[in-house]
Amino acid sequence: MLSARVAAVLARSLPRQAGLVSAPPSRRGRGRAASCRHLGAAMTLRGAAAFCKLLELVRLICVLPCNSVVMLSGFASAISTLYIVFVGYWHDTVTNLWCSLSNFSPDAMKYTIVVSATASDAAPLQYLAPYSGCSMGEYFRDNGKHALIIYDDLSKQAVAYRQMSLLLRRPPGREAYPGDVFYLHSRLLERAAKMNDSFGGGSLTALPVIETQAGDVSAYIPTNVISITDGQIFLETELFYKGIRPAINVGLSVSRVGSAAQTRAMKQVAGTMKLELAQYREVAAFAQFGSDLDAATQQLLNRGVRLTELLKQGQYVPMAIEEQVAVIYAGVRGHLDKLEPSKITKFESAFLAHVLSQHQALLSTIRTEGKISDQTEAKLKEIVTNFLSTFEA
Repeated sequence: MLSARVAAVLARSLPRQAGLVSAPPSRRGRGRAASCRHLGAAMTLRGAAAFCKLLELVRLICVLPCNSVVMLSGFASAISTLYIVFVGYWHDTVTNLWCSLSNFSPDAMKYTIVVSATASDAAPLQYLAPYSGCSMGEYFRDNGKHALIIYDDLSKQAVAYRQMSLLLRRPPGREAYPGDVFYLHSRLLERAAKMNDSFGGGSLTALPVIETQAGDVSAYIPTNVISITDGQIFLETELFYKGIRPAINVGLSVSRVGSAAQTRAMKQVAGTMKLELAQYREVAAFAQFGSDLDAATQQLLNRGVRLTELLKQGQYVPMAIEEQVAVIYAGVRGHLDKLEPSKITKFESAFLAHVLSQHQALLSTIRTEGKISDQTEAKLKEIVTNFLSTFEA
């Protein structure tokens, strides 16, 4: 016989109403400054290349929980695990993900749930798979724990729902989707929430993936999901092939609650970085047609190239917030403007090793205070300047 606790979990209805006792997302899940997410929010991951998205999903699942003590900063020490629910529609993606998790860490599957509904399954199963995974994630949320659910991808659920609706002879709408396809995704993604402390303080963060066709970001399903979520990360195949990984298009990627979960130190150093990178991508497209550039445009191009190199990150290489602050400070304050772009990655590795070995006190100050005071900035500037003099020599 099933225990009462297991029976209660199994009795959860798959389509449920979103909770009304949620709190604003104000705590962060640490990854990299350009791609970190908040607990209790929903973020869209869009892109045309399935393999590009797979790398980001594996990075999220493998890196985040294994560094849960660092990632869940601000939480009680007893809350040290982030549970992952992965809903996949591609058989090869699910298989590769399973193999990557098993190879990366033997304990990875202890906090990971995989819900698979491939193309060989019936349309109703593909339609219900995201709701099944969401109900599992809600179990952790409602019991004061923290969970991340990844839907890869919701475009397939919409296609399955369209197939069912057409077979039921419901009137088709735009792109032959039924009229309530928006409600299909809104009632699913609105279940991702950060609960009030009186209800356990748990959270469920949703990361829906939407595949774009030929880079069309204005298609029906992508625009629907974008309007529901708290932001989007747009991945480009072109950037991926250029070696810019994570292949995030900074101009099209948006976070609507980003500053709410950032530390003051990160706001101080990275406040203008997104704008600088977006302007760089725009200017770089026109700079290749002519060489007569004014000094301001040339400076923007030089800074943008170095910031892009600085934000490159290998797989399974997480960084603490204080480490990100130190590295980004060197880039946005212009200390790397005279360094060759090909040496930026080498500088970042060497600089982090230097700071971690000889200036732990500075990192501890940034971590505990959560901001960069005048004294801390002066010390950080001195460290960067002295290290650059020895690095270039």
